[in-house]
Amino acid sequence: MKKHNFSAGPCILPPTVLKEASEAVLNWNNSGLSLIEVSHRGKEFVAVMDEARQLVKDLLDVPANYEVLFLQGGASLGFYTTAMNFMKVNGKAAYYDTGTWSSKAIKEAKLVGEVEIIASSKENGYKNIPAPAAAPSDADYVHYTTNNTIFGTQFNYVPESNGTLVCDMSSDIFSRPIDVSKYDLIYAGAQKNMGPAGTVLYIVNKDKLGKSGRTIPAYLDLQVHIDKDSMFNTPPVFAIFTSMLTLRWLKSIGGVSAIEKINNEKARVMYQAIDENPLFVGYADKDSRSNMNATFKLVDDSLAPEFDKMWQEAGISGIKGHRSVGGYRASMYNALTLESVQTLTEVMQKFATINA
Repeated sequence: MKKHNFSAGPCILPPTVLKEASEAVLNWNNSGLSLIEVSHRGKEFVAVMDEARQLVKDLLDVPANYEVLFLQGGASLGFYTTAMNFMKVNGKAAYYDTGTWSSKAIKEAKLVGEVEIIASSKENGYKNIPAPAAAPSDADYVHYTTNNTIFGTQFNYVPESNGTLVCDMSSDIFSRPIDVSKYDLIYAGAQKNMGPAGTVLYIVNKDKLGKSGRTIPAYLDLQVHIDKDSMFNTPPVFAIFTSMLTLRWLKSIGGVSAIEKINNEKARVMYQAIDENPLFVGYADKDSRSNMNATFKLVDDSLAPEFDKMWQEAGISGIKGHRSVGGYRASMYNALTLESVQTLTEVMQKFATINA
């Protein structure tokens, strides 16, 4: 039976990517060696790194004064790395607090300097994206998280800044077009729309680096990684290789604009099923809903065992909600097909018919 993988991350990847990546682990390019055995300094892997970085530039139309890096540590290290590189000594940063991951970013930034939360949806259970807030004139940068996987909300606007804008796009990068020139740093863990866990993408405006006034540990200094072509230390070769394959796949189907249309249709089908079904209710406010993560609950929790049995028998996987929210979460990243969404919504409709 086909599995319909709605996992929030690590998440579904295109079948062609999984096939090619698995073959490379056994025998890469008929070399008799595994991809994960070869030197990262060899010309073959250097070519992989170069192609992966160039694909990012091509797919997102990255300006010439920006650099693309594939590093380690995930977005969780990015929280601290951001502050070290962009917050000045005795400086201040402004943050939007819209969920668990933005809260973690705030916590890490406070280790470096002053943080001002300029907008928050915490009191509303993170069910919505707050209205745009004015950026403090003395803030070194403004930071926000575009998509909130746990609560199922997503920004539909780009916040204003007073000159420097930083964004964690871990769970919706490559899902829709973005104007990179509006940002000075974008960082994103790979394990949603780009590849397996193990690497994090940075897209950084080189003109904004080196202005913090502090000595930054080498591994946290983005300029160090730029100078070393993203190979200051041994990179996570498998994660970068598989990300490269995923970006190739995305380019082959028409790029970011093409996948946006597909993602919009998946979200439309999913939310229509939630809103029209009397046994379910959405968690996030309608004007803040995420195209990547649809969160919803049963009106009557006593029916959960029956519903769980039905979706599991249909080959559906990974829709249990995060423990802090409960209910269900359908993560609809780029590689998830419309067919999988339709399978879930058909189960929901059948469940409603039985329990009408």
